[in-house]
Amino acid sequence: MTFIQLFRLLPLLLLIHHGTSNFIEEASIDEIHVAFKQNKLTSRALVEFYLNRIRTLNPQLRAVIELNPDALWQAEEADRKRWARRGSSSGLEGIPILLKDNIATADGMNTTAGSLALLGSVVPRDAGVVKGLRRAGAIILGKASLSEWAHFRSNAAPSGWCARSGQGRNPYVLSADPCGSSSGSGIAVAANLAMVSLGTETDGSILCPSSSNSVVGIKPTLGLTSRSGVIPISPRQDSVGPMCRTVSDAVYVLDAIVGFDPRDAEATGKAAKFIPQGGYKQFLKVDGLKGKRLGILKNFFQSNDPVRKRSFDNHFRTLRKLGAILVNNVEIRNVRTIQNWAISGELTALQAEFKLSLNSYLSELLQSPVRSLADIIAFNNNHAAQENIRQFGQDLLIASQRTSGIGNAEKRALDNLARLSKEGIEKLMAERKLDAIVTPDSTSSNILAIGGYPGITVPAGYGGNGVPFGICFGGLQGSEPELIEIAYAFEQATRIRKPPTFRRVVS
Repeated sequence: MTFIQLFRLLPLLLLIHHGTSNFIEEASIDEIHVAFKQNKLTSRALVEFYLNRIRTLNPQLRAVIELNPDALWQAEEADRKRWARRGSSSGLEGIPILLKDNIATADGMNTTAGSLALLGSVVPRDAGVVKGLRRAGAIILGKASLSEWAHFRSNAAPSGWCARSGQGRNPYVLSADPCGSSSGSGIAVAANLAMVSLGTETDGSILCPSSSNSVVGIKPTLGLTSRSGVIPISPRQDSVGPMCRTVSDAVYVLDAIVGFDPRDAEATGKAAKFIPQGGYKQFLKVDGLKGKRLGILKNFFQSNDPVRKRSFDNHFRTLRKLGAILVNNVEIRNVRTIQNWAISGELTALQAEFKLSLNSYLSELLQSPVRSLADIIAFNNNHAAQENIRQFGQDLLIASQRTSGIGNAEKRALDNLARLSKEGIEKLMAERKLDAIVTPDSTSSNILAIGGYPGITVPAGYGGNGVPFGICFGGLQGSEPELIEIAYAFEQATRIRKPPTFRRVVS
């Protein structure tokens, strides 16, 4: 090892020698910035720490699909800028972040949605949210694994599986469902393979893996964050959001990625009016639950697990103690229809939208082995063993390929989804004057998905089998300030999250 290499590793070696590497594992962004300021840590040492964790644990967890060859260089640049300003830094500056592998980066990494079909493709530019991260000074650490094609390839494929990296595993109980499709983003942050991450959600794909892996997930209002450069399912439902260990970290990431993007002009233009002056950090209030009216959805909290039941009973008492007004047993009368995506029309709409939007995305690639959904289906058939076609199939891809645009059936489906939202959550929240609805895990994901509504999930406990579960606060479009206040106050009062110790238990 050369002297220069030793000098660069010195901060990391000192941290390990003094036994403070455990501090890095669960440290918040604010705590890392304090360490930067006190010259106890560098961005390079922080990235080295995570690279070492990934090398050690990822063969078992399969949460990281690819590492950024420029990560250490970016870290050194962050250190140089900080030293030039005599140690000052804030927000995401010098902080490594992992991106779900459907978020494009115009660098040395692939963007494949976990599929071998897009390996070697070249994107024309960074995704809109990646531009925001780079402006904020974040270090792109790598790409997280996911359920292949954001879980829109097959109904038979398990959450967390993709051909590129295999089966992602829940770090709390290795045999448990990591949930999808942003499973790798949740696993990695939970297991301290990354500090913070980005996921995407069409219906439950941020909220579910966040709940199942004991992390905080924010699914933003539709268009609050740009979807340009993100491998799509539906421009009507897709959203990009943070998955982190704390609400404050998630809010720092959210502040960096919101805003208007001319390449996603319609959605981001409409949502821009919701972004508060001064950003979202101002809503990190420990008394944020005071006076909030929370609708506890009827029948959503029924469980055969006494640990879950006892935990939520305690949480309801905590919410009341912190000043929230709990409106019990409220009901969205059309919820059963909403939660059946075949009956609601959600599946009909998504299949047509997927084909249209994916073909458009593929057409813009500078280089690609596939140029259409039909090409992807053919690729999978030609590489059946590697893509595990015999076991999992590709029924959703085939059904989407059979669509031919937005016809009468799709228009009826879209009209029905709009009506279900208006007569469902919008009517309920107006009639009962609610600030948020409260549900366990991601059970409200369909409700929030079809109307482009936001939700935040926070760790709420660990079941009798050791598998994490979360509590989700959902609201109407633009209600992120209220949801952040609620989620942060709950988190600070309960502090449920604990780091995983890997267990093999069959659920």
